Amino acid sequence: MERAASVVDAFAQRMREQEELTLSPLAVRSYGGRGRERPEEQCGVRTPFQRDRDRLVHSKPFRRLKGKTQVFIDPQGDHYRTRMTHTLETTAISRVVARALRLNEDLVEAIGLGHDTGHTPFGHAGEQALDDVLCARFGRRFRHNEQSYRIARRLNLTHEVCQGILTHTGSREPETLEGKIVRLVDRVAYINHDIDDAIRYGILRDSDLPVDEIGLLGPTGSERIDTLVHDIVVASEEAGDIRQSDEVGEAMLSLRAFMFERVYLGPHAEPEHRRAHDVVRAIFERLVAEPERLPAGEGDLPDRIMDYVAGMTDRFALAYAASL
Repeated sequence: MERAASVVDAFAQRMREQEELTLSPLAVRSYGGRGRERPEEQCGVRTPFQRDRDRLVHSKPFRRLKGKTQVFIDPQGDHYRTRMTHTLETTAISRVVARALRLNEDLVEAIGLGHDTGHTPFGHAGEQALDDVLCARFGRRFRHNEQSYRIARRLNLTHEVCQGILTHTGSREPETLEGKIVRLVDRVAYINHDIDDAIRYGILRDSDLPVDEIGLLGPTGSERIDTLVHDIVVASEEAGDIRQSDEVGEAMLSLRAFMFERVYLGPHAEPEHRRAHDVVRAIFERLVAEPERLPAGEGDLPDRIMDYVAGMTDRFALAYAASL
């Protein structure tokens, strides 16, 4: 036991010294934070944030992301993005930004991997549908970031990771620069890969994309991401915070507005949204009427229904509704 304790102490000390040499003064350190709600022994070969990353990767909510599509409901094709691929793209880009700014890559990675674990099936259409039925029946609201936060707390992740997951969207700002990176890069990732998927689906053509924004950011997804990442790094280094330049930031917001108009809320989206709402409502109403169908879980009836429905993959939800 003494030998094991010495190994743990030596690893932690080595990591502290390494971070003092390599990280920015603005970076969160891996040791000395607010820790976990339920205290645990330190791991002898991983920092707390590395342990959070591994705990997420090995969790069921993370694995189910591969069965939750990003924009289109259960599309026929192997190359459409899922929540899993979106999560991996967001995490990878976030690590690039963090390394360039000498911030804590392990913290960024854990937040990135966990940020969408609470997302519903059927993307934001499913999220809206679950929010609608919960509000109408129980006066409760559903937000996927809050559900991801619930999962993170159940996994007993560190405060810094939990808080970054909770604030990756919504009105609350992240406490750390690492959390701010994931919040911004989440948009960088989904805007660009959703353009790619919309073109593959036949909703958009390259010629439909707004000329000025594409001229500034780049004609391909990879070029746009490269432009956006370089801009974030330069603007953030100058500001001592996570920022975009005005010109590039406005172009990205304009491109996002275009995607909402033409793709997320466009004419093709109405039947997809109706389908998602019908499926979620049918499952919800049956679970309210027959709560014995629910697996064992924590919390009151709304919590248990929310956990079960939000955890479903697209195909499971479609099959479950059909079986009713």
